[in-house]
Amino acid sequence: MEQKKILIITYYWPPAGGPGVQRWLKFAKYLPDFGWKPIIYTPENPSYPLLDETLMKDVPKNIEIVRTKIWEPYQLAEKLNKSNKKFKAGQFDVGKNQSWKSKLSIWVRGNFFIPDARVFWVKPSIQFLEKYIKENKIDTIVTSGPPHSLHLIGLGLKEKLTNLKWIADFRDPWTEISYYKHLKLTKSSDKKHRQLESAVFKNADITLATSYTDAENFRKAGAHAFCITNGFDESDGSEKLKTPKNTEDKFTLSYIGVLEQLRNPENLWTALDELVKENVEFARHFSLKFVGRIDDKILHSIENSNLKNLILNLGYLSHGKAVEEMQNSEILLITNFPNESSKGIIPGKIFEYLASGKQILSFGPDKADVSKILDETGAGKHFSYRDSETVKTFILEKFDLWKNGILSENTQNIEQFSRKSLTKQLTKILS
Repeated sequence: MEQKKILIITYYWPPAGGPGVQRWLKFAKYLPDFGWKPIIYTPENPSYPLLDETLMKDVPKNIEIVRTKIWEPYQLAEKLNKSNKKFKAGQFDVGKNQSWKSKLSIWVRGNFFIPDARVFWVKPSIQFLEKYIKENKIDTIVTSGPPHSLHLIGLGLKEKLTNLKWIADFRDPWTEISYYKHLKLTKSSDKKHRQLESAVFKNADITLATSYTDAENFRKAGAHAFCITNGFDESDGSEKLKTPKNTEDKFTLSYIGVLEQLRNPENLWTALDELVKENVEFARHFSLKFVGRIDDKILHSIENSNLKNLILNLGYLSHGKAVEEMQNSEILLITNFPNESSKGIIPGKIFEYLASGKQILSFGPDKADVSKILDETGAGKHFSYRDSETVKTFILEKFDLWKNGILSENTQNIEQFSRKSLTKQLTKILS
């Protein structure tokens, strides 16, 4: 039986690193098992904030990849202000950390590049793909954002090819994401963002969200929305189980990924600082490990505390090495934006955290979707950014269990989050 074709329009594709690339990389890996042939459309010359060559091994053999050139203004932004390199990863300075150059750059980014700086790829892609889709008899496409400019490609193709089935996949929300309010938008720019978002919701045949709350919010905004979370790849599971455990006499709390100022758990650093001062044994065994990219201002603040000599900052590592560092930890930290509108964000790395069996310490708004997952799997605890003493209690409880050799690993009820199971869910929605 001939496989059905699905064109996946994505900015992030190996050798891009970070969580953004893995969602559709994994879907593409398992779609053929369910009768679908994925075709990838991605930029020929992208400006990725992170690279991870090891992810190339997950690219399916013989998969068709179509590339066209893109122009992005990041080089100009970086000449104006070196800190603008963060823009490529959706980050920027906030509050007291903003210089006048940062403020100007953010204003330009929010008001001149709507919805984002990849918008210059939209018209050429629509022109190219209209012909490609007709010639290759493709009737289903996916656009994955952010960058949300890619959804405008889908919108343009849907207008030209009305019988085309279009799935708009939102890995993060558009106007409801926390940093949106920091973009210094004019009223007209805000209106344009919201009009474009509404057009995507109303014209896409299916809108996918990565969290339960986002799917509900998208439905309220007029979208035909479903939730398919991110997950962990079962084919990586055996490797994780074989990874040697921490042989050092250290009780390690690790953060894996990018930590920017908007998701900085200052109450955790305060709690750990107090624990180190109050508990000699804890101070002797504790280690705070960062794998990825931590904002230099956050790192500077921690280094000026009692935690200074307990920090292990490994920088960005390949995905495989990052998984090893998860295994060589006792508690894995995950953070979300603190505001109520972000309660639906489920960071993708939580699923690999779950697969590792390690305890998870989460920070974000009250009643977050992450809290629901942790409760369902018994894998850890979620706190708000206001919590302090309860955070200390949680960490001390885990430390005492570790000290007595009874800090157990837990992987209950996680099969639903395997990449293959999630791909099966996707194909049911596509049919």
